[in-house]
Formats: sequence, structure tokens, C-alpha cells
Amino acid sequence: MSDKKTLKVKLIRSPIGCKASHRATVVGLGLRRMNSESVLEDTPAVRGMVNKVSYLVKVL
Repeated sequence: MSDKKTLKVKLIRSPIGCKASHRATVVGLGLRRMNSESVLEDTPAVRGMVNKVSYLVKVL
């Protein structure tokens, strides 16, 4: 087991109609389409990105 902390993020709402910067953040998190999931390292940068688009994603 890796001793690094991770976050599992799932896209639960469509970024269509959102600000361009929010769509870019979703892509930066590695999320492509609805219900796609991404496992990311738990860093302050990733947490900030998740916080920015918290209305679009769910942290599992």
C-alpha cells in the first residue's frame, strides 16, 4: 500500500453552461464525462480545484 493520501472524485453534473474556467478545472481533474471518476493525490492544489467546482463533483 502506498502511504500517500488520495481523493476519489466523481463528476455528477454536466459542466455545459458553466464558466470556461470551471470546465477547464474539471478537465484538469481528469474528468471527461458524466459519472467518470478520477483518483488524485491529496494536495492543496487538488483540494482547491475540487472546492472550485464542488457543485459539479462528489468526493468519494
